[in-house]
Amino acid sequence: MNKLIINSDDFGYSRAINHAIIDTHQEGILTSTTLMTNTPGFEHAIKLAKENPKLGVGVHLVLTFLKPLSQDVPSLMDEKGDFYRPDAYRSGLAIVDEEELYKEWDAQIQKVLAAGIQPTHLDSHHHAHTFNERHFEVFIKLSEKYDLPIRGNFDKEHGRPTTTYFEPAFDGVSMLEEKEQDEYLDLLVDKIEKNESTEVMCHTGYIDEFLSKTSSLLEPRMHEVSILTDSEFVDKIRKSKEIKLATFSDL
Repeated sequence: MNKLIINSDDFGYSRAINHAIIDTHQEGILTSTTLMTNTPGFEHAIKLAKENPKLGVGVHLVLTFLKPLSQDVPSLMDEKGDFYRPDAYRSGLAIVDEEELYKEWDAQIQKVLAAGIQPTHLDSHHHAHTFNERHFEVFIKLSEKYDLPIRGNFDKEHGRPTTTYFEPAFDGVSMLEEKEQDEYLDLLVDKIEKNESTEVMCHTGYIDEFLSKTSSLLEPRMHEVSILTDSEFVDKIRKSKEIKLATFSDL
């Protein structure tokens, strides 16, 4: 059977995000999530993860939101001590020192391990590991160090375990009209049935004050909860004889 991993990013972002991820796992078909370590909901996420051992939990490496965990990583920070935002990398304003990036991302993985969670895989917030070659090389080195699979949302050769197909467009499903949404989800089921292993990236969430102040992605998160818990898409996935729900540990 073909393996399907449905991974919700941003675990640990806030309590509302955490609750949505757990609800979608318990009541729907969400199998996996990735955990942020520098966010207000981290400790709450750890507690929930331990209460839900079937949920795969990877590390959502952060480079573009809030503050780093490490000291003495000046190439990663702006004048306020915050991580540079994605635009700073696109414009060339921010250029990381590879040793500092390795130090910071390694510290994030170590924080998850120290909390008693064995990560299933690695990806990154805002896809920071795909910004340029330096970020990519550090990402791969850490994947090798901890022997972890990775999100396969790039075309470069890397030799690390990942899914044979990555679906990036699910996040846009809430923007579609009902007919277009149904057509997209039917096509997605077809893709999943034709690939040995698939990751569907999503961002399930409920809205709280912290999220509303810090993210532009709001209502679509709640719509994704609905699609992944109570929809024809869920029924088709569960009834398919070609699809097995999985985590990155199953690769």
